[in-house]
Amino acid sequence: MAVDNRTIKELSISGLDTAVPLCIQYPRAAAGKTDEFELKSSLLHHIPKYHGLSMEDPNKHLKEFEVVCSSMTPINVDGNILKMKAFPFSLMDKAKDWLLWKRNKRGFCLCSFSFVFRRRNA
Repeated sequence: MAVDNRTIKELSISGLDTAVPLCIQYPRAAAGKTDEFELKSSLLHHIPKYHGLSMEDPNKHLKEFEVVCSSMTPINVDGNILKMKAFPFSLMDKAKDWLLWKRNKRGFCLCSFSFVFRRRNA
C-alpha cells in the first residue's frame, strides 16, 4: 500500500474547485503578518471539541479555543486568520452540522456561534 505524504494543506485543497465555500470570510492579514500558513497536526490535536449539546457551554469552548490558538500561533502569522481557519476543526456533530448549514448564509463570526448555541440550548 502506497504512503500518502501530502500535507494537510495539500489534502484540503483537493476538490475545492467544486466545493461550496464555507460561510467563513477571512479578514485581511494585519500589517507585517501573513495569511499563508499550514495548520499543523499538533495544533489540530490540541483544539477543544464542541458538539453542540445542551450541557456544553459555547462561551467556555470559545475561551478554551482562544487559549489554544493564541499559544500556538507562529510569530509571523495573523492570529485572527489562524483562528478562523482552525475553528471548523473544533466543531463536531450538531455544531458541525450548524456550520455546514450556515455556509449558504451571510458571513460568519465567532460571536454569532456563541449567540446561536446559547439561545438554542437555553
